[in-house]
Amino acid sequence: MFNPAVLRLNRSPILLALVSAILYAIFAYDLVRTEYTKLIVLYTLLFVLFYRLINKHSENFRLLAIFAIFLRVVFLVATPNLSQDFYRFIWDGRMIIEGFNPYLFTPESFISIGKFPIAQAQELYQGMGTLNASHFTNYPPVKQFIFMIAALFSGKSILGSALVFRIFIIVADIGTLYVGTKLLQRLKMPAHNIFWYILNPFIIIELTGSLHFEGIMIFFLILSLYLLHLGKWKTAAIIFALSVSVKLIPLLFLPLFFQYFTKNNTAIDITNSTNQGSTTSPLNFGKLIGFYGIIGITTLVLFAPFYSSDFIHNYAETVGLWFSRFEFNASLYYIAREIGYTITGYNEIAIIGKFIPIITVVSLLMLTFFRKNTSTKQLLVSMLFAASIYYFISTTIHPWYLATLVILSVFTSFKFPLVWSFMIILSYLAYLNTQNAENLWIVGLEYLIVYSVFIWEVFIKKDHQKAVF
Repeated sequence: MFNPAVLRLNRSPILLALVSAILYAIFAYDLVRTEYTKLIVLYTLLFVLFYRLINKHSENFRLLAIFAIFLRVVFLVATPNLSQDFYRFIWDGRMIIEGFNPYLFTPESFISIGKFPIAQAQELYQGMGTLNASHFTNYPPVKQFIFMIAALFSGKSILGSALVFRIFIIVADIGTLYVGTKLLQRLKMPAHNIFWYILNPFIIIELTGSLHFEGIMIFFLILSLYLLHLGKWKTAAIIFALSVSVKLIPLLFLPLFFQYFTKNNTAIDITNSTNQGSTTSPLNFGKLIGFYGIIGITTLVLFAPFYSSDFIHNYAETVGLWFSRFEFNASLYYIAREIGYTITGYNEIAIIGKFIPIITVVSLLMLTFFRKNTSTKQLLVSMLFAASIYYFISTTIHPWYLATLVILSVFTSFKFPLVWSFMIILSYLAYLNTQNAENLWIVGLEYLIVYSVFIWEVFIKKDHQKAVF
C-alpha cells in the first residue's frame, strides 16, 4: 500500500479515507455532544465521504478493509463523548473483581451511605449519572466477563478500561467483516455489501467511539447464521447463545427458525444454494428442539455464576423499565402517548408499555407462520422486519440500537436502516438543554423520512415486494 505506484493508483480513495480520519479525530477528541451544529456537520460530511468511498471504490475490497480498521484506530485513546454508559461498564467489572455480584447492588446503594467499594468509585458514579446509578445492571454475562477483563488489566484507570473495551469491539468488527463477507459470498451477494455496515460512520462512532457492545453481539449473531447456513446447527446454537449473552435482542429472532428447521434441510440450504427455498424436507422438529435446547442451556450456564435468589427479580425489574418508565426517540409510541394524554390527561406509558410485548409477539408469530423462512436469505429478511417492528413500537430507541438493523440490511435489498442510521443523529439534539427534553418536531422529522423510505421500499417498490411478501 505504501508503494508509490499503489498510492498513485488509489489516490482518490486514500484521500477520502484521510479526510474521514481527520473528521473522526475532531469527532473523537474535540466535540461535546451539546455542540449540535458541529455534531451534525461532522456526521453529515462523514456520511458523504462514506457513501462516495463505497459507491466509487467498492471493487477495491482490500483497501476498504484497511480503511475500516484504520478509521477505528483513530478512536483508540478517546474518552466517549456521546454516551456515559461505559462508566457503568467499568463499575460492574471492578465490582466483580472485588467479589461483588453486580446484579445485586446498585452504585447508588453504596455512594448514598458513603461507601466506595471499588477504585475511582466517586468518579464512575458521577460519570454514569444518577439515573443509571439508581438501577440494577441489566448487562448479560458475556459483557460482564469483558468488563471484568478490563478491570483486571486497568483497575485504576478509566481511560485504560475504555481502551480494553475498544480493543474487544474493534476485534469483533474485524470478525464481522470476515464472517459477513463469507456469508455474503455463500448467498451469492456482492461481498462489498459488508462495507455498508463496517464503514458506516454510525457504526464506527456508536460502537468503537461510544463503546456500545452491539458490535460484539452482532459478530456472534452473524457467525451463528453463517454456521447455520453451513448446516452446523449445534455449533451455531452455542454461538447464538453467546450473542444473546452480550445483548438480549437476538431472543427476538428465535421463533423465526421454525420453518428454517422444520420445512428445509439445512444441509441442502448450503450445498444447493442456487435452489434455496425450493426444497422441502419432512418435518424435523428434533433439530429445532435441539437448537433451542442448546441455546437455552448455554445461556443458563453463562448466567449461572451470577445466580442468587434476588437475581431474577432485579434483572426482570430493570429490563421492565424499558417498557414502563423510559422514553426516548420513540415513534409510534409517542403517537399513542399523545392519544393517552388527550383522553386521560396523563402519561399512560405504564398501560401502553404492556401492549408492546403483545404486539411484538403477534408480529413475530405472523412472520413465523405466514411468511416463508426456509432459506437463509428469507430468514435474514424476516429478522430485519422483526427487529424493525419492535423498534418502531418501542418507548426507547437509543441510537446504537440500530446497529442490528444495519447489519441485517446488508444481507437484503432494503436500505431504510441505512437512512435511519443517518437520521438518528437528530436524537442527540435532546441534549441541548439540561432537562434533556426532546423537540418532537425534530423527532417527527427523523421518522417522517425513515417511514417514507420504509413505506416506499416495502409497499411501493415492485422489485422489493416479492422479498417482503
